[in-house]
Amino acid sequence: METKPVLGCEAQKRIESERVMGVIGGYVGYKLLKSISEDGLTSWMDGSAYQQASKLDVLLGSDFVNTIKGKTVIDFGCGTGAEAVEMAQRGAAKVIGIDIHQGNLEAARILAERAGVSDLCTFATSTDERADVIVSIDAFEHFEDPLAILQIMRGLVKTDGRVVAAFGPTWYHPLGGHTLSVFPWSHFVFTEKALLRWRNSFGSTAINRTRFSDEGLNQMTIGRFERLIASSPFQFAELNLIPIRKLRPFANRFTREVTTSVVRCTLVPGED
Repeated sequence: METKPVLGCEAQKRIESERVMGVIGGYVGYKLLKSISEDGLTSWMDGSAYQQASKLDVLLGSDFVNTIKGKTVIDFGCGTGAEAVEMAQRGAAKVIGIDIHQGNLEAARILAERAGVSDLCTFATSTDERADVIVSIDAFEHFEDPLAILQIMRGLVKTDGRVVAAFGPTWYHPLGGHTLSVFPWSHFVFTEKALLRWRNSFGSTAINRTRFSDEGLNQMTIGRFERLIASSPFQFAELNLIPIRKLRPFANRFTREVTTSVVRCTLVPGED
């Protein structure tokens, strides 16, 4: 099973139709970006929200651990295993971490062994086992073909199971450009070409990024996510839009695309 399928033609067309282009491009845009950040480092999205805190609790809520106690859990896109190990420590009967990167899987195995939960954790690129709960953190704004991912998840979750997901920032969030966010909404100020020329000027020289998708951005919006779920094998059991703290007074159904910090949801299999 591949957790990051090649972007299909229809998926690419959907993204192309929803793309919002910036206004400052060319050499001028590139030089402005370089003047703002020569090496690509910014003070945004530095992970400080999780310092001295559980990422599971912050993103999924403090009650989340009660849903996994005694359950088989798949951590879909487990990375280096921090959340998978924490779920095993906090009561999951079995945790299966899935990731496409072998380096991540090996690091996760080492982490589980050091934490004393290697007997409860398995890490692999795929599994045939069905889970009671699938957990997805910080991923739906990155999947190249999220509808295909939802179809894969349906094959991995039990009929009475659930998918618990949290992701963000979404595309219209001030930092929706993620690594391209040199300042709030910069991904709408600068053109895609200028941003990626700047991004290609540092970091790995092995990647020639020409589209936002090359940087792992599928331009996910809240509205698009709702449409994806409507056309998927799942339905919402719960959808919570966690507002940006400073914009909480302005958060409502009309402003949600720009005021939402995290999308948190529970999905259950739809009716056949």
